[in-house]
Amino acid sequence: MVKIFILILSLLPLGSLAISNGASRDREALIAFGTGITADPSNALANWGSRNSDACNWTGVTCHKTKWRVVKLVLSDRNLRGVISPALANLSFLSVLDLSVNYFYGEVPTELGALSRLKELSLTTNLLRGSIPAELGLLKKLVYLDVGSNRLTGPVPKTLLCNCSSLQYVDLSNNSLAGKIAISDKCRLNDLKFLLLWLNNFDGPIPTSLSNYSTLAWIDFESNYLSGELPSEIFNKMPYLQYLHLSYNNFSSFSTNTNFDLFFTSLSNSTHLQELELAGNNLRGVIPSSIGDISASLQQIHLEDNLLYGPIPAKISNLVNLTYLNLSNNFLNGSIPSDISKLRRLERFYLSNNLLSGEIPPSLGQIPHLGLVDISRNMLSGSIPDTLSNLAQLRRLMLHNNQLSGTIPSSLGNCINLEILDLSYNQLSGEIPSNVAELMSLKLYLNLSSNFLSGPLPTELSKMNMIMALDLSSNNFSGSIPPQLGICIALEYLNLSFNSLQGPLPNSIGALPYLKSLDLSSNKLTGTMPKSLQTSSTLKQLNASFNNFSGIVPSQGVFATLSKDSFIGNTELCSSILGISPCTHEKAHHFAVLPMVLTLIASSSCMMCLFAYPLVLRSRRRSQALIMQHSRMRDDNERSTKEYPRIHYWELEKATEGFSESNIIGAGRFGQVYKGILSDEMRIAVKVLNLNIGEREISGSFRRECEVLKRIRHRNLIKIITTCSKPDFQALVLPLMTNGNLDIHLYPPDGSSYRLSLVQMVSIASDIAEGIAYLHHYAPVKVVHCDLKPSNVLLDEDMTAIVSDFGIARLMQGDCNEGSGGNDSSASCISTNGLLHGSVGYIAPEYGYGSNPSTKGDVYSFGVIILEAVTLKRPTDEMFNAGLDLHKWVKSHLHGRLAKESPSTRPSMLDAADDLARLKRYLAGDTTATFASSLGMPSSTVGED
Repeated sequence: MVKIFILILSLLPLGSLAISNGASRDREALIAFGTGITADPSNALANWGSRNSDACNWTGVTCHKTKWRVVKLVLSDRNLRGVISPALANLSFLSVLDLSVNYFYGEVPTELGALSRLKELSLTTNLLRGSIPAELGLLKKLVYLDVGSNRLTGPVPKTLLCNCSSLQYVDLSNNSLAGKIAISDKCRLNDLKFLLLWLNNFDGPIPTSLSNYSTLAWIDFESNYLSGELPSEIFNKMPYLQYLHLSYNNFSSFSTNTNFDLFFTSLSNSTHLQELELAGNNLRGVIPSSIGDISASLQQIHLEDNLLYGPIPAKISNLVNLTYLNLSNNFLNGSIPSDISKLRRLERFYLSNNLLSGEIPPSLGQIPHLGLVDISRNMLSGSIPDTLSNLAQLRRLMLHNNQLSGTIPSSLGNCINLEILDLSYNQLSGEIPSNVAELMSLKLYLNLSSNFLSGPLPTELSKMNMIMALDLSSNNFSGSIPPQLGICIALEYLNLSFNSLQGPLPNSIGALPYLKSLDLSSNKLTGTMPKSLQTSSTLKQLNASFNNFSGIVPSQGVFATLSKDSFIGNTELCSSILGISPCTHEKAHHFAVLPMVLTLIASSSCMMCLFAYPLVLRSRRRSQALIMQHSRMRDDNERSTKEYPRIHYWELEKATEGFSESNIIGAGRFGQVYKGILSDEMRIAVKVLNLNIGEREISGSFRRECEVLKRIRHRNLIKIITTCSKPDFQALVLPLMTNGNLDIHLYPPDGSSYRLSLVQMVSIASDIAEGIAYLHHYAPVKVVHCDLKPSNVLLDEDMTAIVSDFGIARLMQGDCNEGSGGNDSSASCISTNGLLHGSVGYIAPEYGYGSNPSTKGDVYSFGVIILEAVTLKRPTDEMFNAGLDLHKWVKSHLHGRLAKESPSTRPSMLDAADDLARLKRYLAGDTTATFASSLGMPSSTVGED
């Protein structure tokens, strides 16, 4: 017995020694980890590494109570910077490692796969790069894995979602991971509840093996490149599914993307489903009535940004627990179901940008919790229901861009929580009700523009002392601007343009402390510019054009940065600003009409800024009238783009007499253009693409032209009727232009003499400039045409010029406006790699040095067209060789005057459009004396050719 006791005593120090050695290894591992941290601004690790301190007392460290081994290291959101040391693998008892929300960079150490006891690993929201180590698949006890919001790349190791059989939570979201979702039929993660892969680069279909994970409650695959049909045999095996997020991928529905019924039916077993997101997949077809049979627990439906059509199914009102319904940006038609009022818990309701018609159902006002209503950009008519005033929680009401009529209901003044009210672009009339004008809750903006509202501006507007933006433009308001508007101290944007307001501009407006933009254009305002405008420290934009202001334009503050366009149309103003009558009343030089035409056109387009006559001081912006014209035109035509008729191949074949050679009216590198007549007598031009030049290249051209044409609408740009695409046939169907193109008028095939008069030439040049200016500055996506030449300028029956052929155009996704300080070369563009950026003779010289296509390149091409129209010499004429070209030839006839050739010296196409529009009006005899004197010309020259 004594021997046994002695033996036990002899073993005790050895156990203590083992514990001591393990704790020592843990301490050394922590110190090694700490040395990899290059900066600790929060001083979180200040107590780490002290000789006399116990590592178990260090910040973020938790030890086992008896064995004194580190079991948890939690340093989340400590502002730590550095790399993750592989020495952490020596913490062999570690069960929790949380380094989330810091600034760790470098790669995830492969050595972490040795932490066999690890249950929780969170490295989310750092700067980690590289791939996910396959060694993490060795963590058999891992329950929680979160490496989201890093910069990880490459595929997901197959071992990760297969070997880690205890996983319940997996978050790999917000990285750049790619490849297929790595789940095989052999994998069994019986406890997996959360699988979050959103915002990566995963592709391919949803693996059918996902149906093995019946415990899943949250699936989020949003914002990837996943494709294939929406599965009908996967989610029906997930009875616990609560959140299904599949938005912004490339999924389709059954029956060639027209049948959703199978998918919605498959969700009927998911009785706990709360959120369904399918937005942004280009899904086609009608919304089936089976949507109303989904779980009664459903709270959110996202079907926006698709290609859905047909009516809104009435059975959607069965989803009585919906709080969020978004069907916007589709092609839905019919009326808004009155039974929508059964959705008593609905809080946010989006139906914008569809083809809905009829009246707004008064029952909408019976949804007690409704806080946001957006049914803008439809074709709704009738009046605004008074019942909307019952919505006590309403914060945002957006009904703009419809066909609503009648007056603004005064009852809207009862919506005391309203922050945004947008009723613009309708047909509303009458005055602004005083109790609507005094809505103190309006904090963001009130937009009543582009209606038929009249009467004076109510002084009650001054009670909106928290509103940031107020737009009352394009109405029939009269009377004076109430000085009480100066009480709206939060105002940043104020637009009163295109009304009939009179009297002076109150000094209190300029004194608004946060005012950034003020538009007063096209009214009847009088008096001088208030001094408060030039002393404002916040005002950046001011437009006072087309009024009756008088006196001297100040030169300080915002006035120091403005151009003539801010004051044009105020004949009694004088200033040192170029283009406005100088206060010294100096006389301008006089020139004859034809040199003026040549100089004005060439300097506006600035092909190479050839002409140096100081004739016209170019403006940098168009007037607000042009902006409103483009804006209205864009809004009106956005709907019409959704109304393309469906024309079958056989109809095109019949219309063109079997694509007969006798019907060819044009040909180029990408194919032929045929004229034809449809059965309804519509004359069309069919642009058939030549598939023999390379499938990839022609497909790119076809897609590019479709992308451009579907996004733009303007009277001087070709309008697409429809497209026709088969595996062996691709065509664009366009309206037929009866007067051909500009090229055949400059160089008639029959050899006849020049047909265009000076007035016609200027009118065509003005039309081209208007169309290209819209592409550069006002289109929903900025466009560089890249191939502007006479044969791509069509002429309709009225000789209106229509710019066509966008096969190599670039869609500029950045801000490419020179006037706004944008830089074309740095903008994000849809690539046209491998394509020549234009046609020989019209290509901007900088393209030859490798410069990216830009709006300045279009300006150059436009200048060549103008010189060609004036001189009747092609830029590829045989006479231009041995270093001589069209612009040098013109230069020699202008006695050597030539400006700089840099693209930066070329003006914008807005400048050209503005000057040519005025020249066009002048030649037509409009406001002759005023226009002639502004150009320094005697009125006796008017009308000369």
